[in-house]
Amino acid sequence: MAAATTTTGAGDNNADLPPPPSSASDKTGFLKTCFNGVNALSGIGLLSIPYALSQGGWSSLAVFLAIAVICCYTGILLQRCMDASALVTTYPDIGALAFGRRGRLAVAAFMYLELYLVAVDFLILEGDNLHKLFPGAGFRLGGLRVGAKQGFVLAATLAVLPTTWFSSLGVLAYAAAGGALASVVLIAAVMWVAVFDGVGFHERGRLAHWAGMPSAVSLYSFCFSGHAVFPMIYNGMKDRKRFPMVLFICFVVSTLSYGFMGVIGYLMYGDALMSQVTLNLPPGKVSSKVAIYTTLVNPLTKYALVVAPIAEAVEAALGVRKSRLLCVLVRTALVVGTAVVALAVPFFADVVALTGALLSCTATMLLPSLCYLRVRAKLGYKKPWLETAACVVIAAVGTAIVVLGTYSSVKQIVQRLK
Repeated sequence: MAAATTTTGAGDNNADLPPPPSSASDKTGFLKTCFNGVNALSGIGLLSIPYALSQGGWSSLAVFLAIAVICCYTGILLQRCMDASALVTTYPDIGALAFGRRGRLAVAAFMYLELYLVAVDFLILEGDNLHKLFPGAGFRLGGLRVGAKQGFVLAATLAVLPTTWFSSLGVLAYAAAGGALASVVLIAAVMWVAVFDGVGFHERGRLAHWAGMPSAVSLYSFCFSGHAVFPMIYNGMKDRKRFPMVLFICFVVSTLSYGFMGVIGYLMYGDALMSQVTLNLPPGKVSSKVAIYTTLVNPLTKYALVVAPIAEAVEAALGVRKSRLLCVLVRTALVVGTAVVALAVPFFADVVALTGALLSCTATMLLPSLCYLRVRAKLGYKKPWLETAACVVIAAVGTAIVVLGTYSSVKQIVQRLK
């Protein structure tokens, strides 16, 4: 999933969104648009993709490729919905165009809940990887014993809290744009561990693991959830006719990077893979530390970007956007809430799988297909049977993933909490 989904909309006035580029000079060219798209699709899914492959086995790579193709196609469906009306600039606008106010609220609700869980994933990730570096860093707080992992989640929460208090996130946006570069560094560091630090590629893995397939599919869905920012990217293009080509390039690059990381991780550690591949890396090696520190930096820079749309929507709903103090309190409450969830359910893979199955899959498969079919019907467009069949099949596949993946993820979380 893209961690930089920072321009999701809510409310009829889209008050939480930056205005679209006002002139041709403000719009982006082809290459920059491709970079923005890759950055939208790159994220913490890179860490969990080897674990996903170990859950489903080698045969699940076919499902992974199918999900990539489907998500690329549904991105084009969003473009077609936007072309239907000049008033449509955000994903919730597409929901409103298709199903009215209820459609807007449904799309916004799924998007904001997804962003909230991504913020939770960030804190869990920080706690897990810092605990890997400093396993004995527990402490006592009064009469309460705080474990190392829990302490690092609290430390990460305190670190990101001040960054959420600012309404202007321009500086952080530039920092978060390094996500694509961080992904390259992470892959290179893991490769170095395998080739030069003695781990090698000795595991054969399994052809199929049907019991773990729902988790694998859910994690794969999480990797390609960039649809929330596709409308912004489309609006910012100088030549919108090239948007399908942009999507194609972005999905090819992302699929190759995710797939490469998944394959090398599975060959390195097989069924012994943990929820994040960095947790398997040998301690003490410089390459391992590079991988882990790269992993740690990204969430710290992107956390505020993820939380900002939720905060601005809550502030608008409460009518407190003019009060600096109340805005700070709202944002602090949101951060504290994510920390509480991260401490209560500190299971990275299961939370990511739940996010992917219930929310990402809904945003990337179900909603685009249903919205496009509805918009096409309302506007009286021609109805090619092949296109209709594709949308119906995608909606059916999305529904199956939502049901099976959500059930599997919730079951795993409940079992771990016992």
